[in-house]
Amino acid sequence: MLEQSIRACRLCAPRFAGTATAHEPRPVVWFHPEARILVVGQAPGMRVHHSGRPFTDRSGDRLRDWMGVDEAVFYDKDRIAIVPMAFCFPGYDSRGSDLPPPPICARTWRGQVMDQLRPRLTLLVGGHAIRWNLGLRDVTGAVAAWRDHASGVFPLPHPSWRNTGWLRRNPWFEADLLPELRAAVRAELTRND
Repeated sequence: MLEQSIRACRLCAPRFAGTATAHEPRPVVWFHPEARILVVGQAPGMRVHHSGRPFTDRSGDRLRDWMGVDEAVFYDKDRIAIVPMAFCFPGYDSRGSDLPPPPICARTWRGQVMDQLRPRLTLLVGGHAIRWNLGLRDVTGAVAAWRDHASGVFPLPHPSWRNTGWLRRNPWFEADLLPELRAAVRAELTRND
């Protein structure tokens, strides 16, 4: 089973051992083929590494608010799949900053996971997800052009507290994009087909 294979993955063990956190891999796997909504994240943080559940942090609180869902709905794998660009916490660098998701994870697992999923709505959360899926490096430009992407695809900034300044500088995100995102999420969650 794919989920078990990902949970058993140790490809990055030597890489993680060499980080400031010197931690073991702990893939956080959260998807089911029936899910209609796909959240494409970046990589788990330290709190998620410990909890084993995606977005169990302030970023998750903000993302759930953006989507207009509570925890029960968000963590219902039959409704929402959460597939990051890397399944494990990549660690911190010597300055205490998050390391980027190791590309080997997406190269190894992403195609297999996506072969199982048929989402109707996809949220690309953060620069790594936007780059991989849209080929765009400019997060602000990608998010600002959200209407120009494929139907059912919403590029979003990362919901980290670090992006609070970005949110203040871009009030159109909350005024224009978030109501559309919430409506799209609500529509997918209430579909009967």
